[in-house]
Amino acid sequence: MKKPAVLTLSAMLMLTAAPLFAADLKIGLAEDPDILDPDQSRTFVGRIVYASLCDKLVDITPDLEIIPMLATEWSWSDDNLTLTMKLRDDVTFQDGTKFDAEAVAYNINRSQTLEESRRKSEVASITGTNVVDPTTIEITVAQPDATLIAQLADRAGMMVSPTAAEAAGADFGNAPVCAGPYSFTERVQQDRIVLTKFADYYDADKYSFDTVTFLPIVDTTVRLANLRAGDVDMIERLAATDVASVKADDGLTMEQATSLGYQGLTVNVGNGDKSQNPFGQDKLVRQALSLSIDREAINQVVFEGAFAAGNQPWPPTSPWYNQDIPIPARDVEAAKAKLAEAGVENPTVEIQVSTDPVNQQVTQVIQAMASEAGITVNVVAKEFATQLSQQTAGDYEISQIGWSGRVDPDGNIHQFVTTDGGLNDAKYSNPEVDRLLNEARATNDTAARKALYDQATAILDDELPLIYVYHQNWIWAMDKGVTGFTAYPDGMIRLAGVSKAE
Repeated sequence: MKKPAVLTLSAMLMLTAAPLFAADLKIGLAEDPDILDPDQSRTFVGRIVYASLCDKLVDITPDLEIIPMLATEWSWSDDNLTLTMKLRDDVTFQDGTKFDAEAVAYNINRSQTLEESRRKSEVASITGTNVVDPTTIEITVAQPDATLIAQLADRAGMMVSPTAAEAAGADFGNAPVCAGPYSFTERVQQDRIVLTKFADYYDADKYSFDTVTFLPIVDTTVRLANLRAGDVDMIERLAATDVASVKADDGLTMEQATSLGYQGLTVNVGNGDKSQNPFGQDKLVRQALSLSIDREAINQVVFEGAFAAGNQPWPPTSPWYNQDIPIPARDVEAAKAKLAEAGVENPTVEIQVSTDPVNQQVTQVIQAMASEAGITVNVVAKEFATQLSQQTAGDYEISQIGWSGRVDPDGNIHQFVTTDGGLNDAKYSNPEVDRLLNEARATNDTAARKALYDQATAILDDELPLIYVYHQNWIWAMDKGVTGFTAYPDGMIRLAGVSKAE
């Protein structure tokens, strides 16, 4: 009669000894995402949310190798004009809609035709789709496109439910439905985004949390304080100046990875009335501003040397960097000479920046440096979503903003500077740059692509619709109980295998 009691006691002891895992993970974000629609959105933090919400056709490894996700394999035809993808057969969207080749065809068409879509330039080479069977789709392109697979590893490859998207139209982002491990539950602007574990996800066993809550906390100091107080479990973009403090804290751990992207200044050169000023209309004035900036000093003063100075869409360590255009040294006298050549005396410009204190500090340092060259910079801080909205609308002169970076070099340049680029908020247009970057998309020859990018960066370095300033490292800090997190160069937070002991 005592045997069951012994077994019960033993089982209780085993349960007591086993670690208890948190049911909810709270993540502190540096900004509040924009609309949660992969076709319409543009924020880096939005992509962090998507990593748990919206699976893609393909993904990347920490070493930037492209690997299967919803697509299990793929191949190009001999003429490189048809991409055939095989798809998983065990996937459903979070509303129960079946994921299949028809859904992929719908998503590609939506990216190309939705009026509000920002993915149009990313999938512009696609001329059609052919549903061979439920798990096989053929994607045809007008000409070879070396960038397409990499595009499908990001928002252009995120699959949304055709049922939900068709019903919601442009309002889909208010209640997104995808095929990821967590489904959308609620959003309170500037406060939280809550996702709930999707029980029918094909790889659900790899995900430990019942809910994931994303909390926008703009101030880096406050974000870290929330982590230390236990109000969040991990934060992204720890300030470089806080690295030593976190390393010395026994209750916290830290991970980091070198970013694929850049930070800099986008100059309004043709986006409405606010481009009608010396900075928008004269490259010499933009050159003067660039020459007034000491990029390495910014790295040392603001980031304690943790980041890297930059002057191109990719860092100096990248194989795509144009070595013939090194990072310019600060030259105040040369900057003044450029202004004199332009016939512009003591120009004034407004630079908008997010309310993030680090970004404000960068812009304030630029403001001080520019003043020594006779350039007056007025710094205006705006909530990040407002900054993006006004930048898109052309309601700005210069915007201090960055890009998180992509695996393929095309992702850091094409959509920002080609005439119809989806993220070309400067409205810069140069037919020669269009030609070079379109040709770079159309060849798989690495050397040929490098030569084309070199020519394009030479033009852009002269005309400066974007003034690149630095390249950051992604730095995450987390409670010591959070384990299994892997740092990726794209800055995303992938939760497969991540858990948190209570």
